[in-house]
Formats: sequence, C-alpha cells, structure tokens
Amino acid sequence: MNLEAGAVPRPAARAATASVWISVALAAALSAVLGAVAADARWLAALGAYVVRQGSIPDFVPFAAAPTHGWPNVPVLGELVFHALDAVGGDRALLGAQVAAVTLAFSLLAADARRARADDSRTTLVLLLLIPATLAELANVRSQLFSIAVFPLLVLLLRAEARRPSRRVWLVVPLIALWSNLHGAVLTGLAVAAAYLLFERARREALLAVCVLAASVLAVFATPALWRTGDYYAGVLRNEAARRGIGLWAPLSPTSTLDLAFVVCAVAIAFAALRSRPRLWELVALAGLALLTARTARGGIWLVFFAATPAALGLGPGGNARMRLALPVVAVLLGLAVLGIAQGPRQLGAGDDVLGRALADADGTPVLATDILAEQVAHAGGRVWIGNPIDAFSRRDQRLYLDWLQGKPGGDAALEHAPRVVLVRPDSAAAKRLARRGTLREVARDDGAVLYERR
Repeated sequence: MNLEAGAVPRPAARAATASVWISVALAAALSAVLGAVAADARWLAALGAYVVRQGSIPDFVPFAAAPTHGWPNVPVLGELVFHALDAVGGDRALLGAQVAAVTLAFSLLAADARRARADDSRTTLVLLLLIPATLAELANVRSQLFSIAVFPLLVLLLRAEARRPSRRVWLVVPLIALWSNLHGAVLTGLAVAAAYLLFERARREALLAVCVLAASVLAVFATPALWRTGDYYAGVLRNEAARRGIGLWAPLSPTSTLDLAFVVCAVAIAFAALRSRPRLWELVALAGLALLTARTARGGIWLVFFAATPAALGLGPGGNARMRLALPVVAVLLGLAVLGIAQGPRQLGAGDDVLGRALADADGTPVLATDILAEQVAHAGGRVWIGNPIDAFSRRDQRLYLDWLQGKPGGDAALEHAPRVVLVRPDSAAAKRLARRGTLREVARDDGAVLYERR
C-alpha cells in the first residue's frame, strides 16, 4: 500500500480522532460527577434576582448590612445568567452549565490543536494531562465557568489569525466586551490578546494592531458601570483577600494534593510546549500566565489551556493505536455526565435544616457567616453582614471580616455585627476560635456548617 509521507490510514485516523473525544467526554463526566456549587457562585444569582425583581441595576449589595453604596456593578450579565439558571433548575442547572462550559472548552482546545496540525494521539495525551491539572476548576461551579468557555475561544481566534491574518481579528473586540460583562478573567484574556497584537500582528500591520488593541481596551468598559468599570477591576485586584493571598486568591500550596497534581502536569505540558518552539507572542503570553499562576493558584488553568496546543506539537508524532471501543467509551462517559447532572452537585455548605433554622432564628437580622455559607444565606433571601463580592465593601470591613475568617483575635469585633446568628464551617479557623471562646452557644450542626447563637 502506497502512502504519502506522514499520511495516516483512514481507519486509524478516525480512531485517533475518537480518542480526542474520549478526553473531552472524560472531562465532562468528571465535572458532572465531582461537581459542587462553591463560593463565588450564589451571590451572582442573588444579585440577578434583585435586578429582575426591581427592574434596575443596584450600585450596592442588597443582601449585605455593611455599607456598599457606590459599588460599580460590572458583571450584571453574569448575574442574570446565574439567576436564570437558578430559577430554571437550581443547583442542577448551575452544574449543567459548568459541564457545558468544560465540554466546550476541551472541544475548542482540541480544535485548536487540530488546526495547528498536532497529532491526534498527542493531543489526547495533553487533554488528559489537563484534567488533573485543572480538576479544582472543572469540579467547582463558580462564576469562573464563563471564562472556562470564553478563554479557549479567544486563544483559538488568536492562533487562527497568527496562521492566516485577516479582518476577523476585529472579533476580539466584541468577545472582550461580552466577557467583561461576565467575569473578571477578561483582563487575562485582554493581556493575551495584547501579546498577540503587539508582538505578532504589529510586525505586519502596526496600525491595525494598535487600533484593535485600543478598541479591545475600550470594550472592557462596555458594561453597565461604563467608565467606572476600571474602579471595579481595581477593587477586585486590590481587595484584602487578594492582598493576603487567601481564599480564591491563595497561591499554590505544597500541602495541597490538587496543587501538586497541577504542578506535575503543568511542568510536563510547559516543557512540551517549549519544545515546539512557539512564536514570540506565545512565549510572552506563557511568561505572563506563569507569573499569574505563581501569584494565585486559580490562574493556572489559563496557563495550561494556553500551552495545550504547543504542547501537543512539542510531543511530536504519535502512534496510531486501535480504538474500536472509542465511540462506546465516549457514549458511556457522556451518559455518566448526564447522570451526574441529574443527581445534582455535591453539598459543600449548610444543609436545608441548618440553613432554614439560621434564617428563622436571625429573623431578618444580619448573619455573620463564612464564605460559601454567607452566599447561601443571601441566596435564600436572608441578610449577611458582609460576604462576596468582598471588593464591594470598605477596606476596613474587609480586614475585620478576614481577620475573623482567619481566627485572629482582632476579628472578634466582627461578632458585634451579628445580633443573633453566626454560621461557620466546622473545620474553619473561625469555628475553632468560637469554640475556644465559648461566648456563643452551638444550637445546630451538620457536615457543612455549625450554627451559633447568642447565649
């Protein structure tokens, strides 16, 4: 049989392609089965419900007692989407959206690798490495789900333009505008786009590159907050949690199994990516994303997503393993994803009984609660003293709240803002300090929460 150099027999090519879809289906299945609605999710639905109910966009956090007036509310579209999902199917709908975002992301990454002419079997290997590297982001439903879908789309567009420049580069502008109304990771996307425009496109079409970049920067401000959008993002980047590096802003930890898995997989992916000799703009983007990852662990997903295609190229040609069971495997994995969504997400916060009692006993007064529990209270129609979005509050209140979350003596003053009810996670530093002090009495608990009330 006579084949051109590098050609693959058609059945083997189909098998290799099917192996890629196994990777996509596996990511979707794990997202569904392990999924949980985590912190930084329910506050969006609560704000979206307020927008729909009142017919106006608040410049404050309506479910919080601490002052927030004048807050530039930027991600209104994200709030409305989360509210719509919540209204349609509750936590199951949110999990379904997460699975859809993960499926789209891995499909786009596979498409980007294929357009770059990466070997399908090597693309499969890289996609499989991405799963343990990003498992925390795949399994935890947060507002970040929007960016999980949009970031690979932006990268696909930029790499298509790098291979064959065209006027389609202007699509970056509306994509940035849409993204800015959904999630703050738009700034990461803007930085990657800037790397392409300045270090690649400007070599050929300097004026066009500068115009697209300028328009993209302006597109970030195409939100309900308009010119105050910059204040919103400044607040997000400079909030007290980001300054301390805790919660969603925590750096990589040597004691975290997920972080160690990320490091091992990310090093392998990065090494393979550098072997492919990426273009200058890609090197600049990789360096910037590596710095972001060093600062905060959750930024690592953008690094490995961006490095996926050059990593598949850097691994070189692969074998053509026979995979006659590929389609049945994909079907089983997708069935598992559907089953996971139908079963619903894992419970991370308070159960219905503890949450219901907390709301009843608070009787409209502000509840002092830790991260996800505060969002549960807000989502259920209660009031909290402070919670997410933490950047909406004064720096003084942020510091006091975080001192309390971290179990510091200086945080005890936060208890003065909860006339009746305090809700904490059993394993939290705040819970341990409350138990030691003995000034409040425990009245209820479950696996996700402990309810304290005034004696």
